Formats: sequence, structure tokens, C-alpha cells
Amino acid sequence: MRYFVNNMISLVVATRNLGKTNEIRRLLDEFPIKIYNMDDFGTLPEVDEDGKTFEENAYKKASFAARILGLPALADDSGLIVAALDGAPGIYSARYAGENATSEQLCDKILYEMEGETSRKAAFECVISLAVPKGYALTYEARCEGIIANSAIGTNGFGYDPIFYYPSLKKTFAELPVSEKNKISHRGKALNELRSEFGNVLKWIKSHM
Repeated sequence: MRYFVNNMISLVVATRNLGKTNEIRRLLDEFPIKIYNMDDFGTLPEVDEDGKTFEENAYKKASFAARILGLPALADDSGLIVAALDGAPGIYSARYAGENATSEQLCDKILYEMEGETSRKAAFECVISLAVPKGYALTYEARCEGIIANSAIGTNGFGYDPIFYYPSLKKTFAELPVSEKNKISHRGKALNELRSEFGNVLKWIKSHM
């Protein structure tokens, strides 16, 4: 696949998570890009997410997808950090309740571990890496502070959204419309920073492809 077709740049979101893909499509829909994700390319090797930080894992995923597909690729690595759990689940957020765990199972595990805990401070962190096949990359990161709710509330979003309570809005992330969540969430803030300079990012991509 060519990266530039009909005045549109092809950009791969290095995930099979449709929720993440759609968030990114909505945030970047004003730009001349065609966004794909890994499901659009069939069976591909899996990258080993063995980095020690969100930044390392984001870069590994983005650069791996860029190399094997020959296209610019964007990846995020994000997770929930709970103070009372010594920062867990952190970089293991997606598989904290086991491989292929559902959002409900992830939330249930945190709620179980937080039973009786009065200090419920938590934060979502996100690092976005945008890489080209040659290995060069741009990095964006953001953080969102909140608390762990006493029970899962809401049906929007995915992952830990039903138990992440945002005090100033008095709602969990899963109670917020996507458009409202994107203004305050860790991923939304990182993507909004990317979007704010995306014109220059497109020039950077063209100069490195």
C-alpha cells in the first residue's frame, strides 16, 4: 500500500481496539489522512510489549507497525495508575486481569483489590508515538487525575472507564459522551496536542517517507 494516495496520507493506528481507533479518527477527521488499524491488514506478527515504560511500549508498537507495513504508524500506550496499589496496574493495565480479559473483568479486579481502601487516588497516563518506517518518531504524553469509584458506573468508553471517577464533572469516564471525554482524558489531551500541530506533523511525515 502506498502511503500517499489521492492527496491523502495513509496512517496506521497500531491497535486492533476499535474504540481507540474511532477516538483517533474523530479527533483527526479534519485532516487529509486515511486511518487504518491492524485489523485492516489481516494476520500480522505481534509485537512484544516488554518495555518498562509507556513511552518504550508506544514506540515499539508504532515503529514495528511502520516497518512491517511501510506506512507511518501511530500507537499509544496508556494505563491506569492507582496510588494505593503502588502504581499498579500501570503498563500492565490491558492484561491485569489476564490475557484477553474483558473491560468488566479488568474493573472487577481493581474494585476487589480496592475494597476497604480509603485512599482512592488514581490517574490515567498516555504516551503517543508516531513513527515512520525509518525509525524516526514523534512523542506526545498526557495525564488525567481522578479517583477509583466504589462501583462501576456508565456504559460508554472501554477498559477502566466505568470505575474512573472525574471529580470536577462528578461522573465516571463511562458516563461521559465521547466528545466530552476527549476534552479531558489522558488520550484525548495527548491527541489534542498532536492535532494542534498536525499540519507540521504531516510535513514531517512527508519529509521522512
